Amino acid sequence: MNKGRKAKAAADLRRQVVRARYGGIASGGGCCSTEGESSSCCTSGIDGSSGPPTAVATQLGYSTQDLAALPAGANLGLGCGNPTAILALKPRQVVLDLGSGAGIDCFLAAKRVGAKGRVIGVDMTPEMVGKARENARKGRYANVEFRLGEIEHLPVANDSVDVVISNCVINLVPEKGPVYREAFRVLRPGGHLAISDVVATRPISARARADTSLWSSCSSGALEVKAVKTLLKKAGFEDVHLDLKIPEKVPDSLRGQASLGVVPADIRAVKPRKGG
Repeated sequence: MNKGRKAKAAADLRRQVVRARYGGIASGGGCCSTEGESSSCCTSGIDGSSGPPTAVATQLGYSTQDLAALPAGANLGLGCGNPTAILALKPRQVVLDLGSGAGIDCFLAAKRVGAKGRVIGVDMTPEMVGKARENARKGRYANVEFRLGEIEHLPVANDSVDVVISNCVINLVPEKGPVYREAFRVLRPGGHLAISDVVATRPISARARADTSLWSSCSSGALEVKAVKTLLKKAGFEDVHLDLKIPEKVPDSLRGQASLGVVPADIRAVKPRKGG
């Protein structure tokens, strides 16, 4: 019992630190404007070049045309990839973004699914949800909505979503299994998971995992590839694929991760259709 209470306390602390960090980023205008440890979300692109959030985003796979069309403030320089590029989104689809932040991936998805499609963003940070809603208002995105909630307990109906996306968020959650189970629950049969996240290429020490600054900067919360695949399959997913993206030159923004053997990855999986 004591061990269980300690684990719960540690998980609660991690959530508090993550919520405070990203609430500060939302209030301050971007990851690159905050003080403290460097993380995958700011200061450099994946090739080692420095620059503001727009420059970083282009290095992560976003086109300059897409970025130029976004509402001001939607791109905070966060993320470790471009989940909207992993899977070709189609008109009329319903897309769910886990940990939607200021809305960058939701707005890009909204363009792809069209006026008859729909995009839902879920984030546990009130400041981020407020910022995203304001961005949606400024950009006149009628087919996008943002909901406050934890991605381990999604405020989304069963079998109601065609595609689940996420960008460098699941590693921040203390327990990943419930996240994948919730994603599976809300997806329609035949629905797709397409996320960008960081994964560990070797074991991470208990000391590093207990360091909340490392955890909240998208470093020590990463799981190894085998563990990610196992959790996805246990949740019910099939056709699970992980593509590691290891840069030839480690940028300043990824040095904390690189020292732990943590790298970005594209993760794809499918919810089986009923009846096989």
